[in-house]
Amino acid sequence: MNTATDIEALLRERLAPLDPLRFELADDSHLHAGHAGAREGGHYRLLLVSTAFAGKNTVARHRAVFSLVGDLMRTRIHALGIKALAPEEI
Repeated sequence: MNTATDIEALLRERLAPLDPLRFELADDSHLHAGHAGAREGGHYRLLLVSTAFAGKNTVARHRAVFSLVGDLMRTRIHALGIKALAPEEI
């Protein structure tokens, strides 16, 4: 697996416990060509909307996401920008 499609499938599977109402993944790797870290993994932006984020602050939301995908951060993903929202925030 080495494409953005593979990463998206992995993220969708792993983030299923958050039961996202909205899931959008953007591959920004092309914007970081030549960047030293780009060789170890891609650069992505993730938008998640989930009721699981209601009442939680940004740090708690990001921790929830990283707890499910953290090992990908050491292998397939170099950078992951996260926008995690509760449904009432969209």
